[in-house]
Amino acid sequence: MGDNHQMTDQPGFIHVFEPPVEGGSDLTLLLLHGTGGSESDLIPLGRQLAPGAGLLSPRGKVLEGGVLTRFFRRHGEGLLDIEDLKERTDEMAEFLEWASAEYGYDPAGLVALGFSNGANVATALLFRHPERLAGAALLRPMLPYRPDPLPDLAGKSALILAGENDPMVPLDQPRDLASLLAEAGASVEAEVSIGVGHNLSEADLASLATWIRGLQGK
Repeated sequence: MGDNHQMTDQPGFIHVFEPPVEGGSDLTLLLLHGTGGSESDLIPLGRQLAPGAGLLSPRGKVLEGGVLTRFFRRHGEGLLDIEDLKERTDEMAEFLEWASAEYGYDPAGLVALGFSNGANVATALLFRHPERLAGAALLRPMLPYRPDPLPDLAGKSALILAGENDPMVPLDQPRDLASLLAEAGASVEAEVSIGVGHNLSEADLASLATWIRGLQGK
Protein backbone atom coordinates (compact mmCIF):
# COMPACT_ATOMS: atom_id res chain seq x y z
CA MET A 1 0.00 0.00 0.00
CA GLY A 2 3.06 2.26 -0.03
CA ASP A 3 2.49 5.53 1.79
CA ASN A 4 -1.04 4.46 2.69
CA HIS A 5 0.29 1.91 5.17
CA GLN A 6 1.35 3.57 8.39
CA MET A 7 2.45 2.21 11.75
CA THR A 8 3.18 4.16 14.90
CA ASP A 9 3.18 3.62 18.64
CA GLN A 10 1.65 6.97 19.55
CA PRO A 11 -0.25 7.54 21.78
CA GLY A 12 0.47 4.15 23.23
CA PHE A 13 -0.99 1.64 20.79
CA ILE A 14 1.16 0.17 18.06
CA HIS A 15 -1.21 0.22 15.12
CA VAL A 16 -1.73 0.24 11.37
CA PHE A 17 -3.86 2.80 9.55
CA GLU A 18 -4.84 2.61 5.92
CA PRO A 19 -6.87 5.61 4.70
CA PRO A 20 -9.97 5.15 2.55
CA VAL A 21 -9.47 5.17 -1.18
CA GLU A 22 -10.04 8.57 -2.79
CA GLY A 23 -13.73 8.84 -3.62
CA GLY A 24 -14.38 5.50 -1.94
CA SER A 25 -16.21 4.57 1.24
CA ASP A 26 -16.91 6.83 4.22
CA LEU A 27 -16.54 3.73 6.36
CA THR A 28 -13.50 3.07 8.56
CA LEU A 29 -13.16 -0.36 10.15
CA LEU A 30 -11.66 -0.61 13.63
CA LEU A 31 -10.05 -4.06 13.54
CA LEU A 32 -9.64 -5.68 16.97
CA HIS A 33 -7.74 -8.98 17.00
CA GLY A 34 -8.22 -12.03 19.20
CA THR A 35 -5.91 -13.37 21.90
CA GLY A 36 -2.38 -13.85 20.60
CA GLY A 37 -3.03 -11.69 17.54
CA SER A 38 -1.44 -8.54 16.22
CA GLU A 39 -2.30 -5.36 14.35
CA SER A 40 -1.70 -7.21 11.07
CA ASP A 41 -4.07 -10.14 11.61
CA LEU A 42 -7.35 -8.67 10.37
CA ILE A 43 -6.00 -6.29 7.71
CA PRO A 44 -6.50 -8.78 4.82
CA LEU A 45 -10.04 -9.52 6.01
CA GLY A 46 -10.80 -5.80 6.27
CA ARG A 47 -9.57 -5.19 2.73
CA GLN A 48 -11.65 -8.12 1.48
CA LEU A 49 -14.84 -7.11 3.28
CA ALA A 50 -14.72 -3.37 2.64
CA PRO A 51 -12.62 -2.46 -0.42
CA GLY A 52 -11.95 1.26 -0.40
CA ALA A 53 -12.76 1.73 3.28
CA GLY A 54 -10.29 3.00 5.87
CA LEU A 55 -8.70 0.48 8.21
CA LEU A 56 -7.48 1.16 11.75
CA SER A 57 -5.94 -1.79 13.56
CA PRO A 58 -4.35 -1.41 17.02
CA ARG A 59 -2.35 -4.08 18.85
CA GLY A 60 -3.45 -5.06 22.35
CA LYS A 61 -0.99 -4.01 25.03
CA VAL A 62 -1.48 -6.81 27.58
CA LEU A 63 0.86 -9.80 27.44
CA GLU A 64 -0.57 -13.00 28.92
CA GLY A 65 2.12 -15.37 30.07
CA GLY A 66 4.63 -13.01 28.51
CA VAL A 67 3.59 -14.21 25.06
CA LEU A 68 -0.09 -13.85 24.12
CA THR A 69 -1.19 -10.35 23.13
CA ARG A 70 -4.57 -9.24 24.48
CA PHE A 71 -6.51 -6.01 24.94
CA PHE A 72 -7.19 -6.61 28.64
CA ARG A 73 -6.36 -9.08 31.39
CA ARG A 74 -8.27 -12.18 32.38
CA HIS A 75 -8.04 -14.41 35.45
CA GLY A 76 -8.48 -17.60 33.41
CA GLU A 77 -10.40 -19.02 30.47
CA GLY A 78 -13.73 -17.19 30.42
CA LEU A 79 -12.89 -15.27 33.63
CA LEU A 80 -12.43 -11.66 32.57
CA ASP A 81 -10.82 -8.95 34.66
CA ILE A 82 -13.72 -6.52 34.33
CA GLU A 83 -12.03 -3.56 36.01
CA ASP A 84 -9.04 -3.90 33.70
CA LEU A 85 -11.41 -4.22 30.72
CA LYS A 86 -13.13 -0.96 31.69
CA GLU A 87 -9.85 0.92 32.18
CA ARG A 88 -8.39 -0.29 28.91
CA THR A 89 -11.62 0.44 27.06
CA ASP A 90 -11.39 4.04 28.28
CA GLU A 91 -7.79 4.09 27.02
CA MET A 92 -8.95 2.76 23.64
CA ALA A 93 -11.59 5.50 23.46
CA GLU A 94 -8.86 8.12 23.98
CA PHE A 95 -6.79 6.47 21.25
CA LEU A 96 -9.76 6.63 18.86
CA GLU A 97 -10.24 10.31 19.58
CA TRP A 98 -6.54 10.88 18.81
CA ALA A 99 -6.63 8.72 15.67
CA SER A 100 -9.59 10.53 14.11
CA ALA A 101 -7.80 13.85 14.58
CA GLU A 102 -4.44 12.48 13.41
CA TYR A 103 -5.67 10.68 10.30
CA GLY A 104 -8.73 12.74 9.45
CA TYR A 105 -11.25 9.93 9.04
CA ASP A 106 -14.89 10.64 9.86
CA PRO A 107 -15.47 9.32 13.40
CA ALA A 108 -19.17 8.99 12.58
CA GLY A 109 -18.22 6.26 10.11
CA LEU A 110 -16.11 4.14 12.47
CA VAL A 111 -17.34 0.55 12.80
CA ALA A 112 -15.61 -2.00 15.01
CA LEU A 113 -14.89 -5.50 13.79
CA GLY A 114 -13.70 -7.55 16.74
CA PHE A 115 -12.92 -11.24 17.11
CA SER A 116 -13.10 -12.98 20.52
CA ASN A 117 -10.99 -10.80 22.88
CA GLY A 118 -11.35 -7.95 20.38
CA ALA A 119 -15.12 -8.47 20.25
CA ASN A 120 -15.30 -8.04 24.03
CA VAL A 121 -13.43 -4.73 23.78
CA ALA A 122 -15.79 -3.58 21.00
CA THR A 123 -18.73 -4.50 23.23
CA ALA A 124 -17.25 -2.52 26.12
CA LEU A 125 -16.78 0.47 23.79
CA LEU A 126 -20.50 0.33 22.98
CA PHE A 127 -21.26 0.15 26.70
CA ARG A 128 -18.91 2.93 27.87
CA HIS A 129 -18.22 5.14 24.83
CA PRO A 130 -21.01 4.61 22.29
CA GLU A 131 -20.23 7.97 20.70
CA ARG A 132 -16.98 6.50 19.37
CA LEU A 133 -18.65 3.87 17.15
CA ALA A 134 -21.35 3.81 14.49
CA GLY A 135 -21.69 0.08 15.05
CA ALA A 136 -19.85 -3.15 15.69
CA ALA A 137 -19.47 -6.63 14.24
CA LEU A 138 -18.93 -8.88 17.26
CA LEU A 139 -17.43 -12.23 16.26
CA ARG A 140 -17.59 -14.90 18.99
CA PRO A 141 -18.32 -12.36 21.75
CA MET A 142 -19.07 -12.92 25.39
CA LEU A 143 -21.32 -10.73 27.48
CA PRO A 144 -18.47 -9.30 29.57
CA TYR A 145 -20.74 -7.54 32.05
CA ARG A 146 -24.12 -5.82 32.25
CA PRO A 147 -23.82 -2.03 32.15
CA ASP A 148 -25.93 -0.03 34.59
CA PRO A 149 -27.44 2.14 33.33
CA LEU A 150 -27.82 0.87 29.79
CA PRO A 151 -26.11 3.03 27.15
CA ASP A 152 -28.18 4.80 24.51
CA LEU A 153 -27.44 2.86 21.34
CA ALA A 154 -30.18 4.32 19.16
CA GLY A 155 -28.91 4.52 15.58
CA LYS A 156 -26.11 1.99 16.17
CA SER A 157 -25.87 -1.27 14.23
CA ALA A 158 -24.57 -4.52 15.68
CA LEU A 159 -23.89 -7.95 14.20
CA ILE A 160 -23.29 -10.90 16.52
CA LEU A 161 -21.87 -14.13 15.10
CA ALA A 162 -21.74 -17.09 17.50
CA GLY A 163 -20.66 -20.70 17.02
CA GLU A 164 -23.02 -23.48 18.10
CA ASN A 165 -20.16 -25.61 19.46
CA ASP A 166 -17.90 -22.82 20.72
CA PRO A 167 -15.98 -24.29 23.68
CA MET A 168 -15.03 -20.84 24.96
CA VAL A 169 -18.37 -19.03 24.79
CA PRO A 170 -21.62 -20.66 25.98
CA LEU A 171 -24.47 -19.77 23.61
CA ASP A 172 -26.44 -18.00 26.30
CA GLN A 173 -23.79 -15.24 26.38
CA PRO A 174 -24.10 -13.95 22.79
CA ARG A 175 -27.86 -14.40 23.01
CA ASP A 176 -28.03 -12.32 26.20
CA LEU A 177 -25.72 -9.75 24.60
CA ALA A 178 -28.00 -9.47 21.56
CA SER A 179 -31.01 -8.90 23.82
CA LEU A 180 -29.16 -6.30 25.89
CA LEU A 181 -27.96 -4.33 22.83
CA ALA A 182 -31.47 -4.37 21.38
CA GLU A 183 -32.89 -3.18 24.70
CA ALA A 184 -30.38 -0.31 24.57
CA GLY A 185 -31.78 0.72 21.17
CA ALA A 186 -29.31 -0.80 18.73
CA SER A 187 -30.33 -2.47 15.49
CA VAL A 188 -29.10 -6.03 16.11
CA GLU A 189 -28.59 -9.00 13.84
CA ALA A 190 -27.50 -12.24 15.51
CA GLU A 191 -26.64 -15.57 13.95
CA VAL A 192 -25.45 -18.94 15.25
CA SER A 193 -23.29 -21.05 12.92
CA ILE A 194 -24.44 -24.66 13.29
CA GLY A 195 -21.74 -27.22 13.96
CA VAL A 196 -19.06 -24.54 14.24
CA GLY A 197 -16.75 -23.76 17.16
CA HIS A 198 -14.72 -20.66 18.02
CA ASN A 199 -13.16 -20.23 14.60
CA LEU A 200 -15.07 -18.43 11.86
CA SER A 201 -16.77 -20.36 9.07
CA GLU A 202 -17.37 -19.41 5.45
CA ALA A 203 -21.00 -18.76 6.40
CA ASP A 204 -19.82 -16.33 9.09
CA LEU A 205 -17.69 -14.44 6.57
CA ALA A 206 -20.57 -14.29 4.09
CA SER A 207 -22.90 -12.87 6.76
CA LEU A 208 -20.24 -10.36 7.77
CA ALA A 209 -19.73 -9.23 4.16
CA THR A 210 -23.49 -8.79 3.66
CA TRP A 211 -23.79 -6.76 6.88
CA ILE A 212 -20.93 -4.44 5.92
CA ARG A 213 -22.36 -3.93 2.43
CA GLY A 214 -25.59 -2.89 4.11
CA LEU A 215 -23.74 -0.29 6.19
CA GLN A 216 -22.02 1.09 3.08
CA GLY A 217 -25.36 1.33 1.33
CA LYS A 218 -26.86 3.59 4.00
